[in-house]
Amino acid sequence: MQKVSDVMTRGIRTMAPDDTLTTAAQAMRELNVGALPVCDGERLVGMVTDRDMVLRGLAEERTHSRLNEVMSREVYYCYEDQPVDEAIASMRDMQVRRLPVVDRDQRLVGIVSLGDVATNVDERQSGTAIRDISSPSEPDRRSQSAASGAAGGGQTS
Repeated sequence: MQKVSDVMTRGIRTMAPDDTLTTAAQAMRELNVGALPVCDGERLVGMVTDRDMVLRGLAEERTHSRLNEVMSREVYYCYEDQPVDEAIASMRDMQVRRLPVVDRDQRLVGIVSLGDVATNVDERQSGTAIRDISSPSEPDRRSQSAASGAAGGGQTS
């Protein structure tokens, strides 16, 4: 049985709660990732995603904010010695594409992502996980929203 430690990514970049949105955005660009763990020392205190930065930072015109003002504080995580099946089930149940990985002393040791699952777990299991985790969220947004313009691409002039 595969454990999370068999498929996770180690040596991940972390941010501090007092780091700025700009610093986090630059790290995300450099690493080509959409989320970073926020740690106070080795202790995981949050996650910041590109979505957090846009919705809680830019959309509220808080471009000079610190990560502790915009990060997600309720962090779902898994343990490095957990079976991969359990981590996948947690990702599916919580509809998240990545989970920080901690050891039994609650120290951050890595991250397991949907990409890690897709490339390191058997095809049948990873295909099911990708489908289940990527299922559309509610409400159904297939029709044009009130915020979109005539072409569905934003405000018209």
